[in-house]
Amino acid sequence: MKEMKERILQFGEGNFLRAFIDYFIDQLNEQNLFNGSIVIVQPIEQGLVSKLNQQNCNYTVLLRDANKIEKRLITSISRGIDPYKNFDSYIECAKNPDLRHIISNTTEAGIAFSEDDKLDDKPPASFPAKLSIFLYERYKQGLNGLIFIPCELIDNNGTMLKKCILQYAQKWQLPQGFIDWIESENHFTNTLVDRIVSGHPKDENHEDKMLVAAETFQFFAIEADEKLFEEMPLHKVGATLTNNVEPYKTRKVRILNGAHTMSVAAALLCGKETVGEMMADPLFVDFLRKGIFKEIIPTLDLNKDDLESFAEAVLERFANPYIKHYLKDIALNTVAKFEVRVLPSIIEYHKRTGRLPELLTLSCAALMKYCGNVDMNINLPGFDQKVKILLDDLDKSGMRTVLEKTVAVC
Repeated sequence: MKEMKERILQFGEGNFLRAFIDYFIDQLNEQNLFNGSIVIVQPIEQGLVSKLNQQNCNYTVLLRDANKIEKRLITSISRGIDPYKNFDSYIECAKNPDLRHIISNTTEAGIAFSEDDKLDDKPPASFPAKLSIFLYERYKQGLNGLIFIPCELIDNNGTMLKKCILQYAQKWQLPQGFIDWIESENHFTNTLVDRIVSGHPKDENHEDKMLVAAETFQFFAIEADEKLFEEMPLHKVGATLTNNVEPYKTRKVRILNGAHTMSVAAALLCGKETVGEMMADPLFVDFLRKGIFKEIIPTLDLNKDDLESFAEAVLERFANPYIKHYLKDIALNTVAKFEVRVLPSIIEYHKRTGRLPELLTLSCAALMKYCGNVDMNINLPGFDQKVKILLDDLDKSGMRTVLEKTVAVC
């Protein structure tokens, strides 16, 4: 690999970032659209930086679906730093005038403020505190601000990250000039990421110990205009730059996540173990297709063609033979997930039509049956009675029989 300037600092070396954002950067470099490398920072004490460094930070991304297999050797990472063992090397990166971007994926709990973090910790525990110390050093060097691209799956991830940094600045009583610099010279983008990454294939033999497998589908929405991304034009290799990520988030939650949640209890009650097994059953394919196209999409005020295209891609992704997605994993915290992912579609469908959606209502009954008749407290006219009838039918006839009857009339 030709030597490139280190332009990106990335917090996180896990499977997702290596199969997603590092893949994007590798494409940019291949097309001479960026010509920059990534320095990876290990955000927690136990991590993979040492293993990455042993392979000179080169590894393979394996993308697979029913129609395509792609292998790409990723060479976009220059080195990895463990700040728990080499804090000075981490802080030294703040003095790099070529650095322009901060990327992160530190789990949903990663962007959080902690009263326990101190300015003289080497390093502090939380990701925002580590970053605050880093930025303060950069400010003292009189260097330019940075563009932040957090990939954590929380609402308004960039806005939340900035809020935490400003909280640390106040807590540590840092100069007003630093706070002004954060506000005026740094850009915090909100993002939405989507790719199923299954990690290293455990049932296959690969010499590359850092190989990471994923689906071919990818979606990356960044709330920013093209001018901000002139230096790193991610939109030229598949990312979407937008002035609002919320519609894309709604689409993902209601269709992709909603489809998982509407089907998981029914599939488990019918003895299925994986999403792949469910998609091999024509009854469940029909259940999902009708539920998505007839009951979920009509509740969304987005471009119909885009919604239907996304829905078709979701069904293809569910059927990907290379992704083993266990239904019991999807079923974790499923009542809370139902309230966020499916219930809004039920309520909006009733609001728009005056009727209850047959398949989504059945999915609620299946969930209550699977969880032991948990009370969902859904205040819709006739809903409780409808679910009670369905639960009685499930007790008498079984899940598959009720599912067949309901799908047939929808």
